[in-house]
Amino acid sequence: MTTVDESVAAALQLEAIRRRRRLVKALGWGSLALAVLWFTAREIGLNPFALVQGADHMWDFLTRMFPPDLSYILFLGRATVETIQIAVWGTLLAVVFSIPLSLLAARNTTPLIRIPWFNEHWERLGLHLLVFHVTRMFLNVLRGINELIFALIFVSAVGLGPFAGVLAIAVHATGMLSKFCGEEIEGVDRGQVEAMQATGASKMQVILFAVIPQAIPAFISYSIFRFDVSIRSATVLGLVGAGGLGFSLIKTLKLFRYHETATCILVIFLLVWATDWVCSKWRAKVI
Repeated sequence: MTTVDESVAAALQLEAIRRRRRLVKALGWGSLALAVLWFTAREIGLNPFALVQGADHMWDFLTRMFPPDLSYILFLGRATVETIQIAVWGTLLAVVFSIPLSLLAARNTTPLIRIPWFNEHWERLGLHLLVFHVTRMFLNVLRGINELIFALIFVSAVGLGPFAGVLAIAVHATGMLSKFCGEEIEGVDRGQVEAMQATGASKMQVILFAVIPQAIPAFISYSIFRFDVSIRSATVLGLVGAGGLGFSLIKTLKLFRYHETATCILVIFLLVWATDWVCSKWRAKVI
């Protein structure tokens, strides 16, 4: 009995020591995180008092925008339609391009590169997934560059106008959709895949009849969400000459027509609100 009590006491003491070590480790990492946050806040000039001191200037700017010049709405109809067209075509092109890219960006559907006489070492180095890694790297480039940067590049190529905005949204959205859908494909139910493989189906048949049907609902949901985001992006691409409501917004700001600027912001808000409502209904039907 004494031996059992001693064993329990030793186990409790060991657990107490482990808890103290975890606590000390957590305090150490927490202190380091606070120090890093304090240093970065100091480096970027994070100062809430500066916002309070500049509140008068901000209030002055806002008061110049009210009341909005509602008669300017009549001149924003074409820009609004153009914004929707940019978002629709940009998202549509992204959907088309992301279908093959998402298959290449998933480990279970990407083409494998095999060398019979060097297969073991080749797979140990991960080189049989070369297509997967190259595709993921390419998608990281597309996602990592903002739509405004792409818009500047395409404006220099195709000139001012909505076409540059369509290309900018399409390229960036392709990177986002392909990554999301690639991860969705990697997470499909293996049972259906193994059942197809057991019948002797080829890899293409497995992809068409076991993988894609499982990923379609999520792909549609991601596409609808991406269209919602594209509307928001299209409203500001005009700042760099890619058409839409952003062009009208920056024009009124440069001409100091703040009442018309307020009208542009109001129209953008209504457009985003309407798009969010429509997309939520679409997503609900898909789910």
